[in-house]
Amino acid sequence: MSPKSSSHYCSPEDHQQLTSELLRLLTKRSVCRGSFTLSSGAKSDLYVDAKLTTLNPQGAILVGKIGWNLIKQTAQSRPLHIDSIDGLTMGADSIALSIGIAALLEDPTNTIQTFSVRKSPKNHGRHKLIEGNFASSDTVVVVDDVITTGSSTLQAIDAIEADGGKIAFVLVLVDRDEGGRQKIEQRGYEVVPIFTRADILSGEASERLCSAIA
Repeated sequence: MSPKSSSHYCSPEDHQQLTSELLRLLTKRSVCRGSFTLSSGAKSDLYVDAKLTTLNPQGAILVGKIGWNLIKQTAQSRPLHIDSIDGLTMGADSIALSIGIAALLEDPTNTIQTFSVRKSPKNHGRHKLIEGNFASSDTVVVVDDVITTGSSTLQAIDAIEADGGKIAFVLVLVDRDEGGRQKIEQRGYEVVPIFTRADILSGEASERLCSAIA
């Protein structure tokens, strides 16, 4: 995907409408208020189970359209040619595929690809750490569903760079504003969030009290 070939953009009004729809769906399906232990071990009163939205057909369509629009705009402003999209399994996988489908539906000649970064190499076959449609010369948009500490995003970045890829920037569904974005940006990678913690809290239609441990 080159900036010159991406002439189709959502209008600001259409983008805002899609974003508002996604925020309503996300707060309805994925946002829990309560007492949680996060994967980092930290305690939090907010948990975003993003997969309940990204693996929902309506949510996938919205994430795909919004994510693709943001990728096009960000890439053109550099300018950058984007070859592929993905991040650490499994939070990134459905987001990347939704964006890839949205890109192809918009323009059947689009060649952007998606792939998946394993948490550890497969212990059989080709022992691959990166699965799917990735080439070592690719310029990649790394995606994630939720950034807290930034560790999963950085793990994906390290794997992609070790295999010869170049990172264009990071696209995340929700930035929890707990320091992860700053860690990623300190490494020199721009983070483009669809939503922040403030967006999630302001968009809550009602609080959902959840007792599960995250």
